[in-house]
Amino acid sequence: MNRIDRLFGILTLLQSRRYVTGDQIADKFAISIRTVYRDLKALNEQGIPVAFEPNKGYFVVEGYFLRPVSFSLEEANALLLVENLLSGFADKSIQKHYSNALSKIKAVMRSSQKDKLEYLTNNTRIQLPKDLKRHDYEHLSVLQEAIISKTILDIHYCKMDGEESSRRIEPVGLIFYALSWHVIGWCHLRKSYRDFRVSRIVRLSNTGLPFERTNHPPISEFMEQLPVDY
Repeated sequence: MNRIDRLFGILTLLQSRRYVTGDQIADKFAISIRTVYRDLKALNEQGIPVAFEPNKGYFVVEGYFLRPVSFSLEEANALLLVENLLSGFADKSIQKHYSNALSKIKAVMRSSQKDKLEYLTNNTRIQLPKDLKRHDYEHLSVLQEAIISKTILDIHYCKMDGEESSRRIEPVGLIFYALSWHVIGWCHLRKSYRDFRVSRIVRLSNTGLPFERTNHPPISEFMEQLPVDY
């Protein structure tokens, strides 16, 4: 990778996270920490406001935005492939948001690249198992927002035996296993953590109320307790 590509890559990395440490940049681009310092200085000299906060890392000063005008055909092809996979691994809400994001990427591509991408679109198909075609709901986006904002959800849930119940939960995280999405949350009714299969949620709403518990374990702990290994 030449230096110009590396500088652009570092800027993209900085814009994708709130803070990035010098060691993370060094590992990402296989360079020394001294080269990291030189590259960050070069970015500053080009008018890009890169700042540093002790114990956290480097960041691009809020308000600066670089229009993503350069996408390679290979990068767009990779995103296109993921869009096909989403039909089996995400619900309608995620598919819609991803499609909108991909449209914005296509908008900044050259006409010749758009033609090639369109040709690839017309010549790529995916055949999914029946179990991966049951995502006819629009809950994942709401669940993601509640997890990020740490706000309580009201859900109406249908168990496997058909019994329905209303629950108030504090969503800890999402896990995809056994060919389905599951939300792990603290259930106010049961006073314990519960695993809710997203496809069995009849309806849900974000109350906007903050979590009552402040010490939820990381989702990685629940991964160790999964009933299946796929």
